Amino acid sequence: MKFVSADRPQTEEGYQYHIACKPGDVARYVLLPGDPERVPKISALWDEAREIAFHREYRTHTGKYKGVPISVTSTGIGGPSTAIAIEELAAIGADTFIRVGSTGAIQPGIEIGDLIIAKAAVRLEGTSKQYVRVEYPASADYEVTLALIEAAETLGVRYHVGITASTDSFYVGQARPGLNGYFPSFAKHLIDDLRQAKVTNFEMEAATLFTLANIYGLRAGCVCAVFANRVTNEFGKAGEKEAALVASEAVKILAEWDEEKEKKGKKYWFPSLRKL
Repeated sequence: MKFVSADRPQTEEGYQYHIACKPGDVARYVLLPGDPERVPKISALWDEAREIAFHREYRTHTGKYKGVPISVTSTGIGGPSTAIAIEELAAIGADTFIRVGSTGAIQPGIEIGDLIIAKAAVRLEGTSKQYVRVEYPASADYEVTLALIEAAETLGVRYHVGITASTDSFYVGQARPGLNGYFPSFAKHLIDDLRQAKVTNFEMEAATLFTLANIYGLRAGCVCAVFANRVTNEFGKAGEKEAALVASEAVKILAEWDEEKEKKGKKYWFPSLRKL
């Protein structure tokens, strides 16, 4: 296979080096779990799906959910691999991304299995800093966020909307003691500081996703299932299917809104658009 450039390693047909996909392989709407094993779990909820590629941590399925073309690509863990996925998926036609992940809640009143929809992210990771100065906000697209909220309401699941903190470390970076009790002073106070600032949870990809999406004029949102409760020190895998359903349903809603905008000649969706 011949790649045309070291700057952008892709073939003349647009085949992307890392995700092993080319134009036509993915829909404009792409769900982004971290774990490759979550990809078939998500696509099993759709009307139809087929595997497109599985290279490194990047596993891609494409199909339809309630008649809407949709794709899912795993990103692996953290900002660096997420940025590669966004770069290469956008290069072959994707423009709307929803992270479907797991998270740790740091505020009281959030239970294991609840969903958290992130409206913005604290950039505690390093990847987004490779793209733009630290003052640049990591904010979710308002249409995607609203679609996620409407989907959660429609499906009747417990959810919260808040600001997530994205880190590069699952352990010390999220105020967990490291090996042999390593626990520097700056980590010990991290949760208290974020809690006072009304940050709801920890995860590892949203800040990179939101930052790159805004820089490139794409849309992005995030819904995560709560696996860890840092208030009660509980951990359990729950809410994974609900998060996948909410994200898939949000794509259907976005497709309807996008069609409505096109018919009305509007760039942005707003609640009273249907009355025009």
